Amino acid sequence: MTFGERLKMLRKDFNISQDDLGKKIGVARTSIANYETNRNYPTSEVLEKLSDVFNVSIDYLLCKTDIRSYDKDNQEFRFAYHKEMEGLTEEEVADALRFYKEMKKRVENNNEFR
Repeated sequence: MTFGERLKMLRKDFNISQDDLGKKIGVARTSIANYETNRNYPTSEVLEKLSDVFNVSIDYLLCKTDIRSYDKDNQEFRFAYHKEMEGLTEEEVADALRFYKEMKKRVENNNEFR
């Protein structure tokens, strides 16, 4: 899947016209059309706006992952273990995240009793 295909899919999922999406993020309808056909690519500022409109990660928009968005724990985890995660599959990352959440929960529970 390309960026343009993903953008078009999200726009259709949200039932937003190219014109309305352009108005929401401050670009012309033709820019949206060009993004969807991969003729042009958005700036980082436009990517951030698209991410906010569709409530997805920029990595999802750029087709680097199929995970639409990350919860707060996932963001903390990915930040903390960025280097160590290189080369891991999405499944391995998910397993590590489950472990991280379990350990975080245990620490929080222990702190409640002090």
